[in-house]
Amino acid sequence: MSQKIRIKLKSYDHNLVDKSAEKIVKTVKSTGAVVSGPIPLPTHKKIYTVLRSPFVNKKSREQ
Repeated sequence: MSQKIRIKLKSYDHNLVDKSAEKIVKTVKSTGAVVSGPIPLPTHKKIYTVLRSPFVNKKSREQ
Protein backbone atom coordinates (compact mmCIF):
# COMPACT_ATOMS: atom_id res chain seq x y z
CA MET A 1 0.00 0.00 0.00
CA SER A 2 1.49 3.32 -1.04
CA GLN A 3 0.61 6.55 0.67
CA LYS A 4 0.67 9.98 -0.91
CA ILE A 5 0.89 13.43 0.59
CA ARG A 6 0.10 16.59 -1.35
CA ILE A 7 1.09 19.89 0.15
CA LYS A 8 0.03 23.29 -1.17
CA LEU A 9 1.90 26.32 0.11
CA LYS A 10 0.47 29.84 -0.08
CA SER A 11 2.24 33.05 0.77
CA TYR A 12 2.49 36.67 -0.29
CA ASP A 13 6.29 36.32 -0.45
CA HIS A 14 7.60 33.87 -3.07
CA ASN A 15 10.96 33.54 -1.31
CA LEU A 16 9.24 32.13 1.76
CA VAL A 17 7.41 29.54 -0.35
CA ASP A 18 10.63 28.50 -2.09
CA LYS A 19 12.53 28.10 1.18
CA SER A 20 9.70 26.15 2.80
CA ALA A 21 9.38 23.82 -0.19
CA GLU A 22 13.13 23.25 -0.14
CA LYS A 23 13.04 22.34 3.57
CA ILE A 24 10.12 19.95 3.04
CA VAL A 25 11.84 18.18 0.12
CA LYS A 26 15.09 17.92 2.08
CA THR A 27 13.29 16.42 5.09
CA VAL A 28 11.31 13.92 3.01
CA LYS A 29 14.39 12.77 1.10
CA SER A 30 16.27 12.23 4.37
CA THR A 31 13.56 9.77 5.46
CA GLY A 32 13.99 7.78 2.25
CA ALA A 33 10.63 8.59 0.68
CA VAL A 34 10.13 9.29 -3.02
CA VAL A 35 9.68 12.97 -3.90
CA SER A 36 8.13 14.33 -7.07
CA GLY A 37 8.06 18.09 -7.13
CA PRO A 38 7.88 20.88 -6.22
CA ILE A 39 5.47 21.77 -9.01
CA PRO A 40 4.81 25.52 -9.31
CA LEU A 41 1.11 26.31 -9.50
CA PRO A 42 -0.21 29.20 -11.57
CA THR A 43 -0.39 32.53 -9.81
CA HIS A 44 -3.62 34.48 -9.66
CA LYS A 45 -3.89 38.23 -9.59
CA LYS A 46 -7.26 39.81 -8.91
CA ILE A 47 -7.76 43.54 -9.39
CA TYR A 48 -10.86 45.22 -8.02
CA THR A 49 -11.93 48.77 -8.79
CA VAL A 50 -13.19 50.52 -5.67
CA LEU A 51 -14.93 53.87 -5.34
CA ARG A 52 -13.04 56.24 -3.05
CA SER A 53 -16.17 58.11 -2.05
CA PRO A 54 -19.51 56.29 -1.76
CA PHE A 55 -21.69 59.31 -2.60
CA VAL A 56 -20.11 61.81 -4.99
CA ASN A 57 -16.99 61.80 -7.19
CA LYS A 58 -17.76 58.60 -9.09
CA LYS A 59 -14.84 59.29 -11.43
CA SER A 60 -12.39 59.02 -8.55
CA ARG A 61 -11.56 55.32 -8.34
CA GLU A 62 -8.68 53.15 -7.15
CA GLN A 63 -7.42 49.78 -8.22
